[in-house]
Amino acid sequence: MFEVKNIHKTFNAGTVNEKHALRGVSLTLNDGDFVTVIGGNGAGKSTLLNAVAGVWAVDSGSISIDGRDLTHMPEHKRARYIGRVFQDPMQGTAATMQIEENLALAARRGKRRTLRPGITKAERAEYIERLKILDLGLEERLTSKVGLLSGGQRQALTLLMATLIKPQLLLLDEHTAALDPKTAAKVLDATDLLVSKDHLTTLMITHNMKDAIAHGNRLIMMYEGRIVIDVSGEEKRKLTVPQLLELFNKVSGSDEADDKLLLS
Repeated sequence: MFEVKNIHKTFNAGTVNEKHALRGVSLTLNDGDFVTVIGGNGAGKSTLLNAVAGVWAVDSGSISIDGRDLTHMPEHKRARYIGRVFQDPMQGTAATMQIEENLALAARRGKRRTLRPGITKAERAEYIERLKILDLGLEERLTSKVGLLSGGQRQALTLLMATLIKPQLLLLDEHTAALDPKTAAKVLDATDLLVSKDHLTTLMITHNMKDAIAHGNRLIMMYEGRIVIDVSGEEKRKLTVPQLLELFNKVSGSDEADDKLLLS
């Protein structure tokens, strides 16, 4: 379903600030895989997601979805196949537009624009049903401006928008990191529900080891631009935070785990 083959990415090549962010990363996801991605600062997690989304062009290697080569496809064209939720709740929505208008934009992603009326009754009814999934009462505020919502409400709405038209790949870039624990838990519950309901192939970056273990069917850990741990199935279900730290220490050759990993 989704495959990256031997991708490399170097920033500021040939300067004193040269940084090898990705070092021959290869990863294959089957249809419906929900993979959590964990690793310390500078491990290459966000660079990997940005490379897949088309924000950064890779130096070498290939990226494909369902046999379609995306390696040289620009970011705006990849949006037809990829849904994304950012760490910043303000990035995924248009603050001056209404909730239903934001959803209508998401519903038309990758489609030709026409002069037909903006939102039909059938569409509005669908939006109400989808918003009920979030359990935030937003289905009763369709005409509210998104800028009036809390960060958690906006992030939940962004998640809904990213999955409204089933993407072939969903990218979640630390999408609960900026939220308080209670709201983060609610957004993660909504994530599990939507991913399961629509059988979405998903990559979720997180710094929280408990979340990485608790969610998804597979876990990968990155270190210095490489995938160093890849566990799934029963092995992942039985995994504990101390065991994950021990695995990380073994493959990294260090017992100094990143502060974010330890604190979260």
